[in-house]
Amino acid sequence: MPRPSYQELEDQIGECMLADRFRMRREIKKKKARDKLEGAIKRSRQLVSERLGKIPQISYPEALPVSHSAPELIKAIQENQVVIVAGETGSGKTTQLPKICLEAGRGVFGLIGHTQPRRVAARTIAHRLAEELNVSVGDQVGFQVRFEDLSKPSTLIKVMTDGVLLAETQDDRFLEQYDTIIIDEAHERSLNIDFLLGYLKQILPKRPDLRLVITSATIDVDRFSSHFNSAPVFEVSGRTFPVDVQYRPLEDTLSDDQDDLTTRAIINTLAEIDSLPDGDVLIFLPGEREIRETAREIKRKGAAGFEVLPLYSRLSISDQNRVFEEHKNRRIILATNVAETSLTVPGVKYVIDPGVARISRYSFRSKVQQLPIEAVSQASANQRKGRCGRVSEGVCFRLYSEDDFLARQEFTEPEILRTNLASVILQMLQLRLGEIDRFPFLEQPSPKQINDGFALLFELGAVDKARRISRLGKQLARFPIDLRFARMLVAADQMGSLAEMLIITSALTIQDPRERPFDHQQAADEVHKQNWDERSDFLAFVSLWRDFEEKRQALGQGQLRKYCRQNFLSYKRMREWREMHRQLLLICKKQGFRERKKQADYGSVHRALLTGLLGHIAVKAGDHDYQGARNRRQFIFPGS
Repeated sequence: MPRPSYQELEDQIGECMLADRFRMRREIKKKKARDKLEGAIKRSRQLVSERLGKIPQISYPEALPVSHSAPELIKAIQENQVVIVAGETGSGKTTQLPKICLEAGRGVFGLIGHTQPRRVAARTIAHRLAEELNVSVGDQVGFQVRFEDLSKPSTLIKVMTDGVLLAETQDDRFLEQYDTIIIDEAHERSLNIDFLLGYLKQILPKRPDLRLVITSATIDVDRFSSHFNSAPVFEVSGRTFPVDVQYRPLEDTLSDDQDDLTTRAIINTLAEIDSLPDGDVLIFLPGEREIRETAREIKRKGAAGFEVLPLYSRLSISDQNRVFEEHKNRRIILATNVAETSLTVPGVKYVIDPGVARISRYSFRSKVQQLPIEAVSQASANQRKGRCGRVSEGVCFRLYSEDDFLARQEFTEPEILRTNLASVILQMLQLRLGEIDRFPFLEQPSPKQINDGFALLFELGAVDKARRISRLGKQLARFPIDLRFARMLVAADQMGSLAEMLIITSALTIQDPRERPFDHQQAADEVHKQNWDERSDFLAFVSLWRDFEEKRQALGQGQLRKYCRQNFLSYKRMREWREMHRQLLLICKKQGFRERKKQADYGSVHRALLTGLLGHIAVKAGDHDYQGARNRRQFIFPGS
């Protein structure tokens, strides 16, 4: 049989995986290594054939509104590079759109990427999709979140966090492994979402084979459409019943703090709901601490007949899944805003909304990202309201006045306008995306934000005075952590303290694994003192890590869990700490960094720390206070 000519090989490349085509066409032009190229084309075409054979039977639940729009959406995806799908909660857009893309012929030559703002949503949606397609998670439907990747070459649909997709741009600049990308919950306008939408707008002209589907609640969809050259918008109705909104402003008194007032109002509202028709209750709270304290108070007051369940991103997978299991008793679900749009909690008839959330906000004065509790926008409040009325008529109790609601911002301010932009700027410089003030963001950041971001990059040595990325900046851009922590790791390699700094930076990147339960604070403090170091809080992490590693190697998993409980440590967060440490160690090794066997001394550890914290150095000014940069008066944290 005659060997195919280079022209015939070039024709066959159009039948290969998208991720292989550019490299193969480059090889064709060189006209070298023909046997190797022929084999690569054969393998790639074989993978396409296998993927085609793995497309499962597709059907759509009749009860979901989006199912009735499937034929029109299939046609739109085939005929347009960008499609906007707007629909309220319950329309089914999140679970059905990947299937619609499959039926439109996508997912064969490349992945259908489906992004979610949160890990808990990515995992839940992947399992739901796999169940509906009657396949296993990790095969045709995969998912990837930080520390966990369940996907393989046969995967057709990959559900992931938007941060995962953003990280992939480092090694796959044109996202060639994808033939379709779905950006879900775009109305949340997180920093990752806004950056991805700008990035995709830039690469779409270079990737005519790529399809982009953007989903949003029916909030400000015209902005998305105009951003992508008047892309078509499909509005899908939600599956909702009428919701009665009742305003119950808190009775403010001088002697009560806000938390006590809110908890009391929640307890009183639950007592009222107890006499109303059956249905589960969803209560929105700002964070884990508020959830724990409210749960304890509800149980103390004796919520007869109610099962109380928490729901937040860092909850264990098994505890998250309990919310979605069938049940007989009425439930009270205490949730952060993870339940606002990303997840649909079944069976909810009543919503209690205190009207607040923790919203990340950068302080230009202190130069730190803060998480203050703030009033949610009207759009957020309406999203919360939409959580009930899914199965029958619902009631939303707002623990604030109607005047308060009407005075609130219409939309939540996009994260890009309330965060430090140093990491975004560095990534743009690394990817050579041009000037930040010309980048196609949905909403342009202010010159003050841009200058502040460059100031931090210059402080860290990531850019020069002309705002060009430095060799050090290219190193820092490889780390998926705060740039200050990445700078510490680079310095630690030079100062012989990399082993210790890996422990410290990985600990600072996750939530503190040391638990301090409300009713056992003193006992927890006594146990945690075992690892204290009078010279430095950072060295306490090193001591804790070494103790835990010793126990981990000596104990079985059950005994290790018991050890964590006895020592007021979160087993889940200790595992996250180890995973983050492993991830950072791999990146360090790729960059040629080396851990020393000899333990580093205090000086080399703290000199490395200071390279990332130049703007936070302070001079002792009195017995208890310090004079910091920018003339700020500072105090040692009481828990230090």
